[in-house]
Amino acid sequence: MSNYIHLEGEILQIKGATKVASSTPTQAVIEMGGSAIVLSGNNIEVKKLNLEEGEVHLQGKFQLIKFSESAASKGSLLKRIFK
Repeated sequence: MSNYIHLEGEILQIKGATKVASSTPTQAVIEMGGSAIVLSGNNIEVKKLNLEEGEVHLQGKFQLIKFSESAASKGSLLKRIFK
C-alpha cells in the first residue's frame, strides 16, 4: 500500500492511515504504521474515514502538520500533547 498526504485548500487527504488517535476542532492525530501525524488548526473535522483502505479526509484551516514517532514508542497521547 502506498502512503501519501495531499493538502489542497482546506482539504487534507491521507492514504496509509491505520488509526485516528484523536480528533477535535483544533487538533487531530492520525497514526500511519510506525509514525503519527499531528494536525493543528481551526475547524478541523473528519469528512471521510475508511481504515480498511487506509483513507482519512479532513477539512479545516490547518496551521501545523507535524510528523512524529508512533504513539506506542512515545507514551500516552496526553504526555505527547503536553510535552
